[in-house]
Amino acid sequence: MNLTELKKLVAAGESDRLELKKSTGQRTEAARTVCAMLNGMGGFVVIGASDRGELLGQQISASTLQDIAAELGRIEPPAFPDVETIALKGDRAAIILRVPGGGGPYIYDGRAYLRLGPTTRMMPQRQYERMLLERMHAAQRWENQPALGMAVRDLNRSEITRTVEEAIRRQRLEDPGTRRVENLLAGFGLMEKGRILNAAVVLFGKPDRLLPKYPQCALRMARFRGVDKSEFLDNRQETGDAFDLFQRAQRFFRDHLPVAGRVLPNVFERVDDPLYPPAALREAVANALCHRDYSIAGGAVSIAIYDDRLEIGSTGVLPFDLTPEDLAQPHQSRPWNPLIAQTFYRRGLIEAWGRGTLKMRELTQAAGLPPPEIECHAGDVLVRFRPGASAEPKARLPKGGKKVESGVESRVESGVESARGRILQLLAENPLSKFQIALGLGKKAVSGQVHDRVKTMHEAGLIEYTIPEKPNSRLQQYRLTTKGRALLKWKR
Repeated sequence: MNLTELKKLVAAGESDRLELKKSTGQRTEAARTVCAMLNGMGGFVVIGASDRGELLGQQISASTLQDIAAELGRIEPPAFPDVETIALKGDRAAIILRVPGGGGPYIYDGRAYLRLGPTTRMMPQRQYERMLLERMHAAQRWENQPALGMAVRDLNRSEITRTVEEAIRRQRLEDPGTRRVENLLAGFGLMEKGRILNAAVVLFGKPDRLLPKYPQCALRMARFRGVDKSEFLDNRQETGDAFDLFQRAQRFFRDHLPVAGRVLPNVFERVDDPLYPPAALREAVANALCHRDYSIAGGAVSIAIYDDRLEIGSTGVLPFDLTPEDLAQPHQSRPWNPLIAQTFYRRGLIEAWGRGTLKMRELTQAAGLPPPEIECHAGDVLVRFRPGASAEPKARLPKGGKKVESGVESRVESGVESARGRILQLLAENPLSKFQIALGLGKKAVSGQVHDRVKTMHEAGLIEYTIPEKPNSRLQQYRLTTKGRALLKWKR
């Protein structure tokens, strides 16, 4: 940094990334601010400037810099901000401390600090503990610790091979050229130094080997009469690997969720209309299995079906300072169990890039339902689905007085002007590729919006692949299903 750059920096005034101190007599306060910036976005501490932006400078000797180094040495873990001096008029100079950010938590003299605008404050204990946990997460999380008392013989070999084959088919894994289980586990990052990790047990553990060492590999499912927990109609608790539990959840949904069937006028074909979109429920269960806190031995994934709602819960809290509001909009993907989540992704059960909660919202919206509600309380994350108005048995009268029967037709968007309706129209004559669909919608290329809409319609059963065995082929086209044709004819 030169003098011109320093003057420009100081003239901007103090902020969350700039602190001005008159002299090294304030080095204690300066070191606290360095600690706060280390815990935040970084910044600069300038010694030799007033808080009004005046460059004052001071005389600097070897002992001056030693005093600053000693003060910075009280920061733990050790931090080494760049220290630079810039000559001013006469024998005076300014000292600039360039502080990196994005790490932490750091403490100064036994206490953690944070930056709030132009001020430095003590960090709340809860925030410090969260930052400490996140720093340890990369190397010392539960899923990447050795599975004590468990070995490869305790894993389901056929499930491991099935996962590899499915990942290759979906082009999410290069063929490793071997089916030796130890090599496959190592390739997934589930085995180190000849020992399997906890994540391998969660994903592939044999049911009869999970208890009593891994009671958290559990799924609790209940169907209640009414809208509270006063009376069970069905109550199940299953223990198994994550893929087995995922399948058991789907069977429970089929056992207890109604599917309305209706023959639409002039179509003579039955259209099935589930109470909740199956793809959205699958996504919620997969997310719960991937992102829950497995370090809590008594925890589990839970499914509760009531007359007026369906709830999927998982033990733990939202990590990395995420909030339910964050999950309702595009957000960074930072899974709490990246090894487990990556294996689910390769198996094709979840998508990467933090799209899970957005996908659930899109699927429920396409079905005419309210968006899922996400709550965090009492050490659990809860996703709640509610049926739409069309689930009510009585007909409803919309504005204008025209009677609309409940059922599939009341969940359809109000015109083919929507993207979904336009895609149905485009596919009415001939199958089209995703690129051709984009051109028909007036796009020059396949945008993320077009990709997501086509994918949602495919998962909702409105369109299908023309080459089912090659879903990722460049020659792949889409055509209407019976349900899609029925929906289009009804709107016409």
